[in-house]
Amino acid sequence: MTKARIMIDGFNLALPRGTGVSTYGFSLAANLRDMGHPVEALYGLRMGFNPKLREIMFFESLGSQHETRVPRPLSWAWTKEIAALALAPRGKPVPRTGNVETGAFAHRLPEFDRLLSIPDVFDRGARHFRRFRRFLTVRVPNPPAVMHWTYPVPVRLAGARNIYTLHDLVPLRLPYATLDNKRAYWRLIREVARTADHIVTVSEASKNDINALFKVPAERLTNSYQSVRVPAYLRAIGEEEIEAGIRGVFNLPYQGYFLFFGAVEPKKNVGRLIEAYLSLSTDTHLVIAGTRAWHADEELRLLERDETQPLRAAFRRIRRVGYLPRSLLMRLARGARAVTFPSLYEGFGLPVLEAMQLGVPVLTSRGSSLTEVAGDAAVLVDPYDVRDIANGLRALDTDAALRARLAAAGPVQAARYSDAAYQARLAAIYDQVLGMKRR
Repeated sequence: MTKARIMIDGFNLALPRGTGVSTYGFSLAANLRDMGHPVEALYGLRMGFNPKLREIMFFESLGSQHETRVPRPLSWAWTKEIAALALAPRGKPVPRTGNVETGAFAHRLPEFDRLLSIPDVFDRGARHFRRFRRFLTVRVPNPPAVMHWTYPVPVRLAGARNIYTLHDLVPLRLPYATLDNKRAYWRLIREVARTADHIVTVSEASKNDINALFKVPAERLTNSYQSVRVPAYLRAIGEEEIEAGIRGVFNLPYQGYFLFFGAVEPKKNVGRLIEAYLSLSTDTHLVIAGTRAWHADEELRLLERDETQPLRAAFRRIRRVGYLPRSLLMRLARGARAVTFPSLYEGFGLPVLEAMQLGVPVLTSRGSSLTEVAGDAAVLVDPYDVRDIANGLRALDTDAALRARLAAAGPVQAARYSDAAYQARLAAIYDQVLGMKRR
């Protein structure tokens, strides 16, 4: 295919603590570069007005917690913003002089050929969409051929073909499990479906959901799946080194614990996982690693309300670990007896793929995309049935032959989501989009 210039957004990449969409953006940028495309990025960070300080101020913003400035209705700032939005905000290039030490951002800033930013563009786009029910149009000097938004943001780039990735429709499929304003989310996705030059999703399950709810023509909707890169050195580390690290850092026995990693929220089903684990008679620990999100207290209620004396010995075998850097998290996964991910619903399920790449046995859910990703290389359970989850955990805990079979099958299944396969699907999408008339 033609080596077109492709820009992606920094909406999730800019977050201090990465999400699954951050991982998606990082992987997309890396794969595009491997395919030979010049790769550019548009962030929404403030840089000030002095061009000589632009690089410094960009990285100051990247290193701090982003807080948007919301103008008070009918104030001077509000009037000024309305007027500015009507003129289409313009991206300004971020100089890369080498004068700023940027090594700390290697996991949040892929290698880009050109880096631009429009201050608060994603928040401004959301306010614009609420007011006018239209996406905010933005401009950049010498626009790329394709703008690939890695998330459904209400922004479009003038002069480029605009592709949007819809990872899932969880706010509509599980409306009780997210904080999103459902009416606003429906309007947003409906506008993406109406105006996008193309929509990319990451599983057949998500593609079917989008088709069912928004009737997107087949020629404008593609399941690309996705890939994830677990660094080769993490896969190559010997068992003795992993064992020593797990004992030294976490005081856990090698292959002596189940691991869940991800945000602690209703969708992830941590509450039922804990309940299932407590029904076992085992010395194997349960480790829950991830940031507390919405309703985390409810999901962890059994841990935080330990009021029954007979259960205290079991509770001591459950460990809560907060956010971990990716390299340390992958080491923790390498040392697990099994990774458990009985999520209620996923657009893809990156933890399952990461665990399989590492050759770690997996327990995950039947349904949504997880069955697609896991194939026959995982123990599949009904995520709503505590007893079924417990039976799956018990089988992984006691059956060494089962663990060995899944550890061998995992990398084979994960190879279906290789970089090469992902790049072939991306090439077909971009070829198609560049041959279409711009919407």
